[in-house]
Amino acid sequence: MSDPRQDFDCQLAMPQGVEWGTLALILTCYGLWLLVLFYLPGVSLVLTVLCLGCLAGLHSSLTHEALHGHPFRSRLLNEALMFLPLTLFVPYGRFRDTHLAHHRDERLTDPYDDPETNFQDPAAWEKMSAGRRFVLRVNNTLLGRVVLGPLLGQICFMAGDWRLARAGDRGVIRDWCLHVLGVALVIGIILVTPTPLWALGLGAYIGLGLVKIRTFLEHRAHEDCHSRTVVIEDRGPLAWLFLNNNLHIVHHLHPGVPWYALPRLYRENRERYLDVNQGYFYQSYKEVFVRYLLRRKDPVPHPLWSSRE
Repeated sequence: MSDPRQDFDCQLAMPQGVEWGTLALILTCYGLWLLVLFYLPGVSLVLTVLCLGCLAGLHSSLTHEALHGHPFRSRLLNEALMFLPLTLFVPYGRFRDTHLAHHRDERLTDPYDDPETNFQDPAAWEKMSAGRRFVLRVNNTLLGRVVLGPLLGQICFMAGDWRLARAGDRGVIRDWCLHVLGVALVIGIILVTPTPLWALGLGAYIGLGLVKIRTFLEHRAHEDCHSRTVVIEDRGPLAWLFLNNNLHIVHHLHPGVPWYALPRLYRENRERYLDVNQGYFYQSYKEVFVRYLLRRKDPVPHPLWSSRE
């Protein structure tokens, strides 16, 4: 099958110079975060935590933009801009490296080579304890993914990085050291505000849970790699929070296109994108919630794995 990227005649060149809109959004995110920390606790700690969660989710989306080359053409400037880890738990450098590995579309949903998949090797699944299988099944409902997903993902992520660090991977060690410095700076800021540290941690967890709504069904098991990636035609608050990454097939086909250009690109080529992903499509996140809040969308063991080994 030919690469469908070649079938689009739209102007897909990377923006030249600084993307001022993206830069302004990043600075606004940091500014709102500081305002919440200093002024909202006196109003309501519940509201403080919820706002910190939304801002952590937005910061995660902006971090995704930065690792794809926005708002600056300089990787160093982008990484410096996202140095403060508002989500607390995931080092920027590790997110960058694992996410770019995830963009090898031919390996999407691979239990071993796709760092962001939740599918398991069926052979490994057969050897798991009943308790672990139960937890992973719950994690494959939308509610389970939002509530348990950040914790399960963090445990697996840190276990893998610990093995790499023990094996002497200097890049992993460097990224975690930089992350510790960033977290220390965030904690230093918190200590001079009326916001308690637990509120920051809970807000960060909520932010990661919000991101799990986006990633819940981004990719399905399918023989054709481009047919594994979803479109959710939502234009509401979640789509904005995710910076239009609900149009996920567009992002995977054109990962260098900035967030604000994705809706136009999809709108002008809708039928062709839906042809490329063979109709893997939802109208809105409301539809996703109704269908999968308490139901599993996918089995945990990869349903096509035995035929792809």
